[in-house]
Amino acid sequence: MTSKSLSGGAIAALPRHRLLGEFSLWSADLANMERDLHRIEPYVDLHHIDVADARFTPGFLFFPDFVARIAKLTEKPIHVHLMVEAEIVEEQTRQFIEAGADLISIHAETGEAGLRAVELAKQLGAEAGVVLRLETSVAEAEPFLAEVAFFTLLGTSIGVKGQGLSGNACDRLREARSLIRRVGREKEIVLAADGGIREQTVPLLRAAGAETVVLGSLAFGDKDLPGRIAWLHALETPP
Repeated sequence: MTSKSLSGGAIAALPRHRLLGEFSLWSADLANMERDLHRIEPYVDLHHIDVADARFTPGFLFFPDFVARIAKLTEKPIHVHLMVEAEIVEEQTRQFIEAGADLISIHAETGEAGLRAVELAKQLGAEAGVVLRLETSVAEAEPFLAEVAFFTLLGTSIGVKGQGLSGNACDRLREARSLIRRVGREKEIVLAADGGIREQTVPLLRAAGAETVVLGSLAFGDKDLPGRIAWLHALETPP
């Protein structure tokens, strides 16, 4: 595999006529990452890399040198989800874009620092997204929506794998879709669902308006990955 070129344009070029497959590298075999990347390369739309500072979230997750290594092994876009406190969000945005991230998603809970990080991401040639914790009102994302390319809603508590989807996740997606329409950016913003992604929940999330889902074990644990992705792509577009 050859190294990709960093470009915010890679996000704008993602298909919008079907559900995207966003693969969380947290669920890959970290001891055999290059092997897993080679396996998923024909099927993944974008790689999802979680970053956690053990303050905003329960534990630590990946670092810029990890992203730099991944960027050398794939031609697909890299989406970094920054789960970090406000005081470091701008510097982390810079570090991960310099490492090769095409898209940085920043939590609305970081407030004014998060808005500055969105502006910085775009200045550095990447795209920006906004993310909401499960307990945060959907309306809290509105100040970010004029500038972002992705709007991600967590459907589980932050930073813990293996949880079931919250009962209000689909209603929150519908509310987010209405908000995107109200600000007039439905064609520019991808609505994403992250957490609780299972075979039985993906159709529900898609029907509620999700345009991408963050796949973990549903992708990496499936022996028939081509079949899984064909199933994903065949899910009907929501009205």
